[in-house]
Amino acid sequence: MGINRIQRITGAAAFIGASCTLIELPLYFVYPGAPPDANVLTRCLLGLVAATLFVVFMSGFAYLVRRRDPEREWFGSLAAAAGTAWLTVVFVSTGLEVGAVIAAPEPIDPTITVTGTYILYGTVARLLEGLFLVAFATAAARLLPRWCIVISWALAAVNFAFVPSLFFGNVPAEFYAANGWGTTATVGGLTLLWLFAIGSALFLSSRDAADRPAVSVRVVGGLHPAGIDRGE
Repeated sequence: MGINRIQRITGAAAFIGASCTLIELPLYFVYPGAPPDANVLTRCLLGLVAATLFVVFMSGFAYLVRRRDPEREWFGSLAAAAGTAWLTVVFVSTGLEVGAVIAAPEPIDPTITVTGTYILYGTVARLLEGLFLVAFATAAARLLPRWCIVISWALAAVNFAFVPSLFFGNVPAEFYAANGWGTTATVGGLTLLWLFAIGSALFLSSRDAADRPAVSVRVVGGLHPAGIDRGE
């Protein structure tokens, strides 16, 4: 499979996954109290589909950096590792929510009842997303437009700013609580908008990638510094 096709798949996985989660996010605010099980299960299913697509994005991004900018390969690998760790947290948190909702005899609000998710959706996610964004911004410096890099750095700073939220209680209606709407929904929503934009940029820029010379290509015996990669 050509590298340009992989870039298109990587970008498509990001913006389709982000679209699924942007549909999911409003479902958290439909009911003032405990939502019906169908609401929780629907939003969790959307989140799981999105997270699965983001795994494709993480893997594809690391591959693109390795091929297009080998000097920054380590940062690409770090971004993929941090991003995959963040997605693992999402899978675990969602599993805890779904399990609690299925087991409860009456409707519950898992954002309050499932205490194990407080730090997972909050401080842990903010640390891992922040690390992912720092590594991504460094790795993609020569692959994407400057606005993508600037926004990545800014969003990393926002994530790190919410790391201390675990000291401020567990009331979802508060902005800066461990599971507050600022710590989880707002920062998470910004990250999803970022993924949508980055996915679109990767997909669209793949049209011009065939004209971009690679730093090096692999040949028998090692790397040839003058090689040109015009992946189809």
